[in-house]
Amino acid sequence: METPGSPGRPSAALETSGSPGRPSAALETSGSPERPSAGAPAPVRAAFAEGVPAGTIPAQVGAAVGQAVPRARVPAAQRREELIAAAVHEFAQGGLHGTPVERIARRVGVAQPYVFSLFGSKRELFLAALERSFEQVANTFERAAAEYREGRAPEECEDALMAMGRAYKELLLSDRDYLMLQHQSYAACDDEVVRERVRHRYARLVGLAQRLSGAEDDRIDDFFRHGMALNVAAALGVEDLSSGCSWVRAELDRLGDSSTG
Repeated sequence: METPGSPGRPSAALETSGSPGRPSAALETSGSPERPSAGAPAPVRAAFAEGVPAGTIPAQVGAAVGQAVPRARVPAAQRREELIAAAVHEFAQGGLHGTPVERIARRVGVAQPYVFSLFGSKRELFLAALERSFEQVANTFERAAAEYREGRAPEECEDALMAMGRAYKELLLSDRDYLMLQHQSYAACDDEVVRERVRHRYARLVGLAQRLSGAEDDRIDDFFRHGMALNVAAALGVEDLSSGCSWVRAELDRLGDSSTG
């Protein structure tokens, strides 16, 4: 496919003529936009015979014959959402300080400098992921409260707060990334900026639970204490954290130590 005397240079059949990025005549359709020209490569004519629209064939075949095909431009807003989703997963695994931005960029298929064009720093990207995590919990509370008001909550839920607690437990079991990102957010609170954001979002959750349930302060306090215990239990892969539960006793027996010290 190379021309004599010019290593690495594509043959004339694959070169563009006059217009950079424009496919050669051999890959273009001519006359009718519905049918490839008679001089089109065999793969083009075969694809047309199988029902592939002629207008899309050159881009599909270009990569196969070694010709660069321009990539569709993805809007920055879409890339931002993709990067936040990737950051939720990666930061859930490695935390703020243990996660290279390059790993998040690779997960989305972009270069690291592009990430920093949308997020000024790794901390800013971490904060965006943290915000997404708290939003997920808030959305879970709102949806559960609405289902209770509409009579669609499980029968065992006696009020909106119980419905919210049940929905939160299901969230922890269904999406481990959001669970582990919560733990990573608290672990990163040595960073003053992260600590301030976590406090703010936690306080907003408390206010939301109060507003949706109308519960007294004591019940709200118990609700969040129980929620924190659920976080730990879910991270450990257990359902009970009591001192007499089966897995705690089994661990103590395995160590040959029946004391709590």
